[in-house]
Amino acid sequence: MSQALQIFGHKPKSGPLPTEESGQKTQPPFVRKASSALARNAVIVGVAYILSRLLGLAREVILANQFGTGSDISAYVSAFRIPDLLFLVIMAGAFGAAFIPVFGQFLTEGDDEKAWKLASAVLSWCAIAVLVLCVLCFIFARPLMWLVSPGFDDETTDTAVNLMRVLLLSPVFLGLGIASKGILEAQNMFTLSALAPLIYNVAVIVGAVWFVDDFGIYAVAWAVIAGAVGHFAVQIPGLIRSGIKFLPSLDPHVEGLRTVWRLLAVRVIGLAAFQINFVAVNAFASRGDESFVAALNYAYQLLMLPHGVLAMSASTVIFPTLASLHSQGKHDDFRALFERTLRPLLFLMIPASAGLLLLGEPIIRLLLQRGEFDSADTSLVNEPLVWFAVGLVGYGLTEILTRIFYAMQDTRTPVITTVLTILLNLFLCSIFVSRLDLSGLALALSITTASEAVIMMLFLRKRTGRIVGGDFWPWLSRVLGATLGMGVVILISLPWLNRAQNNLSGMDPLLIGIVIYAFGLYIVSFLAFAWILRIPELQLIAGKLTNRLPGPLRRMAGRLGLA
Repeated sequence: MSQALQIFGHKPKSGPLPTEESGQKTQPPFVRKASSALARNAVIVGVAYILSRLLGLAREVILANQFGTGSDISAYVSAFRIPDLLFLVIMAGAFGAAFIPVFGQFLTEGDDEKAWKLASAVLSWCAIAVLVLCVLCFIFARPLMWLVSPGFDDETTDTAVNLMRVLLLSPVFLGLGIASKGILEAQNMFTLSALAPLIYNVAVIVGAVWFVDDFGIYAVAWAVIAGAVGHFAVQIPGLIRSGIKFLPSLDPHVEGLRTVWRLLAVRVIGLAAFQINFVAVNAFASRGDESFVAALNYAYQLLMLPHGVLAMSASTVIFPTLASLHSQGKHDDFRALFERTLRPLLFLMIPASAGLLLLGEPIIRLLLQRGEFDSADTSLVNEPLVWFAVGLVGYGLTEILTRIFYAMQDTRTPVITTVLTILLNLFLCSIFVSRLDLSGLALALSITTASEAVIMMLFLRKRTGRIVGGDFWPWLSRVLGATLGMGVVILISLPWLNRAQNNLSGMDPLLIGIVIYAFGLYIVSFLAFAWILRIPELQLIAGKLTNRLPGPLRRMAGRLGLA
């Protein structure tokens, strides 16, 4: 029996959310039963995402050290745009939102044969589409690069074209990896799919550290291909354990295939629009200066560290459960699970946004400023990072809300929203870039992402009647208050931190110790203000920790109000 069937095996009571005499909402039956499995999966995915993002950060640090914000790294970033477009639109689109709900529903109903026939057909059709498009893009690489980076000189354009032709292998292998990920996660099997990005990042790091001296930026491109192969290979044992029954099939009448195509048809528009948006932003950046492309990418990668650890891990874990709940008509449990995910996400992302906003330059100095990456590059990267940080909560909410609609098998709403906000983004980019350069591009992206989150929240409210309970807004004000208190502590200590960085070298052990102390102080200050304001998420964590203490210590913690 699959993990999904074990979790969804009993039907909970329906109806409104029960309450206790105290007036506190209790968790509905399904949520209580599934919380242990979800928590376990969240830990697995969360830890893997943290490790993956740390490795991704190490990758960016090494690339910055080797190439700074020079023309080679800008060519490499630009060369990725078309392969990423192919991968995300076809394979990620098909095996993410479109495939998991239908495949998971067959498994929930106990019909494994239909599930595996569907998986075989979707993979066969998508593989052919990716291969054909990769060949076409290989042939027309140069005119495509003129669209992606019209501001590059001839030499940089040649490098970007050659790199793109190498990187066009990545959608094939990453596509197999993402297909495996979709199949495993639809069965609530998260471990190997969460580890796959680690293999990918390790391969890129190896290429950047040991082969750049001999092969330059091309070593990094070929390392990407090796990482893509590893991304798929590490998931093969999980596919075998899941009982995969793959037989290549181009039968257009496989049950469920039409539903997948219907969901994917709208999803493709949204994914294509999102990636075309990045192509357009890349084109705007290349017209200013070649270094702008690399600087914008470094800033975005720093933003993705908290975004990936918090928003992407949470949305990945809850998506199969939400899809199953919706297919079974358990709407109260669906709403309850969404709110249980939203509150911890905001509790962590709001202070993370403030911290990244105020501490962007010290973070860039510590992580990137060495080798070919100098102080001028630090200032250049910090310009867009400030505005990306402002939009961090919007990015996180959009990630979760998009998954919510896909779990409801509604791809139309998020796609229409995405297309409209992307049109807004292109309009804002054209206005802001002439006045604010890189900052204008980052500001435009943050404004449009926040707009997208607000619009989807309004649509969700219209669909479900309510999104959060009545106590949500007082709770949110307390989180903002704790974040404000932490911000004051940061502003008071920031001159001291800047002096330390100016007087000590980037990897000086004393400086690293000072930075660790400073960041520890900021985290403790937020937690202290959160405790004073009695934010339930912190009290819940403290209660669980104190319950594991020996009796005398537990009683002492109770007298101190910690349990």
